[in-house]
Amino acid sequence: MQIIKFRLYLIMLFSISLQAQSKKYIIHTVAFYNFENLFDTNNDINTNDDEWTPTGAQHWTEEKYHQKLKNLSRVIAEIGTPENPNAPTIIGGSEIENRGVLEDLIKEPKLLPFDYGIIHFDSPDKRGIDVALLYQKKYFKPTSFSNIPLLIYKKKAVIKEDKNEEPDNELEDKREIAKDNNRVFTRDQLLITGFLEGEEITIIVNHWPSRSGGEKASSQFREAAGRLNRKIIDSLQRINPNAKVFTMGDLNDGPFNKSVKIALGAKAKKAEVPEFGVFNPFEEMANKGMGTIAFRDSWDIFDQIMMTQSVIKPDYATFMFWKAGIFNRSFLVQTSGQYKGYPLRHSQTEVGFSDHFPVYIYLIKEIK
Repeated sequence: MQIIKFRLYLIMLFSISLQAQSKKYIIHTVAFYNFENLFDTNNDINTNDDEWTPTGAQHWTEEKYHQKLKNLSRVIAEIGTPENPNAPTIIGGSEIENRGVLEDLIKEPKLLPFDYGIIHFDSPDKRGIDVALLYQKKYFKPTSFSNIPLLIYKKKAVIKEDKNEEPDNELEDKREIAKDNNRVFTRDQLLITGFLEGEEITIIVNHWPSRSGGEKASSQFREAAGRLNRKIIDSLQRINPNAKVFTMGDLNDGPFNKSVKIALGAKAKKAEVPEFGVFNPFEEMANKGMGTIAFRDSWDIFDQIMMTQSVIKPDYATFMFWKAGIFNRSFLVQTSGQYKGYPLRHSQTEVGFSDHFPVYIYLIKEIK
C-alpha cells in the first residue's frame, strides 16, 4: 500500500506541475554527478591514491570518508525535487575509486530506502578513478553492460603542463603515458542497456580526458571521446533506428567545444536535431551563463546529459524528455572566501561535496 500511495502522489504532483490536470504522467529523474575524489582510506598499491589515505596529503581519515558519503547521499536523495519527490531512478557518477565506495554510499540512511543497484568496472586510469551507474532496482532492469575503452595516444612521451590551466589532479600527464606506446590511459565509457518500466533505453556514462597540458593541446583526446560516443550511438541505431540513447558525464568540455558540437554532433534546439541526431539541452543553459563548474570566476557546463532524437518527440505515449536542470541548491555553494559562489568542494578544513554541481533530466510518460 505504501508504494501504491507514493506512486499516486507522484502522478498527482506531476499532473499539477504540468498544469494539465486532465492528464496524468509517470516521471523519472535521470542524473549525473561527479563525486570528486570518492576514495576510501586504504592504500591501493596498483593506483596513485596515496594522497587519499590517513597519512597522505589530504589526511583522509575514516571520519572524513564517512562525512563525504553522508554529504553525497544528501545530494543524490534531493536531485530533481520538488518536481519529483523520488530520488533519481538512474544516476551516473564519476571520480569513483572502486565498487566498495559505492556499496558504502548506497547503504547511507538517506539512500537505503531507494534500493540502488550498482554497475561498475575498473578502468585503466592511473589514479584508479572510474565511472559507474546507480539505479533503483524497482524501476530499471539492466539487461547488458560493458566498458568500452577509449584508445588514444600521444605523439610525444611528455605532455607539458600549461601553468595557466587549473590542475585537476587527474594525472593525465607523463605518468599516464606508457613509455612503450604513448597511450593516454583514461576512463572507459560505460555502456548499459536495460528496461525502464518495460521500455528499453541505453545509457553511456563518461568521464572524458582532462585538460591537463592545456585546453587546446588536450582537445584532441576529448574529440576522440566524442567520436567514440558517436560510434556507439550509430551502432545502436543500426540495430534499432528508434533506440533511446542517453549519454551523460563530466566531459571536461562545454556544450560549445568541438568534442560535443562536431565529434558528437549535438544540437541545442530540438528543431535542429536530424533523424538519428543528438540533442543537448544544456547548451541553452550555457548560453544563459549557467554552469556546473567554475574557474577564475568563469562558469562552464562540463557535466551534461544528451539524448538521441527518438527521445524528444512530442508523443508521451512512451517515456520522453521533458526538461533538464542543474542542481545547485544553496547548501552546495561556498558562502565565503576566495571561492565564494563556487561549488563547495573538499578542503583541508572542511569535507565538502564536489567541485561540480549535478545535472539531471526528467523523463515522462502519459497514463492513458
